Amino acid sequence: MARPRQCRYVQHKPHAAYFKPLGIPLTELDVIYLPVEGLEALRLSDLEGLTTSQAAAKVRVSRFTYARTLACARKAVAEALVSGKALRIEGGSYCLVHKTTRQHNLPRRETMTIIAISSEGPTLDDAVDPRFGRAGGFIIAKISQDGGEPEISYLDNGDAQLLPQGAGIATTEHLVNAGVSVVLSGYVGPKAFDALQAAGIAVVQDMDKMTTGEALSRFRQGLCQTASEPNQSKAQ
Repeated sequence: MARPRQCRYVQHKPHAAYFKPLGIPLTELDVIYLPVEGLEALRLSDLEGLTTSQAAAKVRVSRFTYARTLACARKAVAEALVSGKALRIEGGSYCLVHKTTRQHNLPRRETMTIIAISSEGPTLDDAVDPRFGRAGGFIIAKISQDGGEPEISYLDNGDAQLLPQGAGIATTEHLVNAGVSVVLSGYVGPKAFDALQAAGIAVVQDMDKMTTGEALSRFRQGLCQTASEPNQSKAQ
């Protein structure tokens, strides 16, 4: 089974989960996702003023990983502010450190794995879209470690789908903003594969010819293996 990304350590849960422009109903707004570890990176670097090395040590990841997390978080906030979109803070792969456990250096893990499945439609009955970069959208499944039923939503990929080139890169940015840690798809092109790897997102390929629900079930049963390189070219 694909492993979730390395745990990021955060000091406390967000005080608010949503920020949005005044006077516009949330149902009428596009949403930008900021994972919890991204908010923690903003707090450490932009509020507390820590250096990259100091902040990375607190989050307990490499400086490179921390810098990437911070860059993605800043981009998500900037896009929400500049484009007038709602900002939703949730998900990611993190460990919540409580006061009672910090004294003994025993963090309490509250880790969630967020799966993105390229899909030809918005439901688990729709087929897996064999294309990654030009998929119409993605089924987003948020899986907690308590073994409960995953939370399912749909992420439209229409803007990236219509790009003449660079669709895979744009799609990767969408998934990073949504806090995705694993992608299930059919074919992932070399450039998109490299972008996903750089973002710390695991890739499972050749999942077409089944429904998104079947793909999710296979992943939860541990029947999926992550890829170390792009698969052979298919029509996109």
